Amino acid sequence: HNPFAKYPRVIGHEFFGVIDAVGDNVNRDRIGERVSVDPVISCGHCYPCSVGKPNVCTSLVVLGVHRDGGFSEYAVAPARNAHRIPDNIADHHAVMVEPFTIAANVTGQVNPTEQDVALIYGAGPMGLTTVQALKGVYQVKTVIVVDRIEERLAMAKQSGADWTLNNGQHSLAEFLQQKALKPTLIVDAACHPAILQEAITLASPAARIVLMGFSSDPCEIVQQGITGKELAIYSSRLNANKFPVVIDWLNKGLIDPDKLITHTFDYQHVTDAIELFEKDQRQCCKVLLTFAK
Repeated sequence: HNPFAKYPRVIGHEFFGVIDAVGDNVNRDRIGERVSVDPVISCGHCYPCSVGKPNVCTSLVVLGVHRDGGFSEYAVAPARNAHRIPDNIADHHAVMVEPFTIAANVTGQVNPTEQDVALIYGAGPMGLTTVQALKGVYQVKTVIVVDRIEERLAMAKQSGADWTLNNGQHSLAEFLQQKALKPTLIVDAACHPAILQEAITLASPAARIVLMGFSSDPCEIVQQGITGKELAIYSSRLNANKFPVVIDWLNKGLIDPDKLITHTFDYQHVTDAIELFEKDQRQCCKVLLTFAK
């Protein structure tokens, strides 16, 4: 469903492997190195790159989207995109670096504090990695997650959420009023056009709101709702040099990918894996593909 992908294409932008060969001007000592691959390939000299945002490079290429990715026995990536994984980090955690860089990109922009009241819309992979970052890395004391799938809300609890709410069955506004909570940090990880309007209404003055995903549907908001509270609205796409950050989180045990991994398939059963991911959102979160050595 990626709006930027054109087939035929080897997909897979979240992948880990072992360096089998290197190109010219790359240290041959890297052969045999365990690496997690950043799919973001940028030019390094356009305006976005010059201000530290290679994730929105004017010549952006994403492995698995614009160029063949990791759903294969062999893949090719620039040397600078292959980040060494410490020996103490397991393979099935190393492959989860990229999903957590999405959360690192969000939190890196809004600088969460322990005193924040964080509200996350959506308990999918993006929302759940953000929960873990807020609780495990930033020690945010109050994290609320809303979703319409009970099984996903259970995953949010397991990932550290303090409160969960099925907003298809209960009023979020009433819940926040009853708990005397005013969100100071709101993350839209569900990507629905109605969310921003509600978030502006529910947000505390001086709150930060982060938008993720690629909804093409129009959203109606009132400017006064933003300026009256002096809200800050951020957007977040992919990651901007966050692989070292997440590898450090893993190394320190601040996040736990096991809480998100629900299924594992041999790569020869990739069709079954994709069908499961598409059809069973209640029981399925992150699905791993393994390649026999």
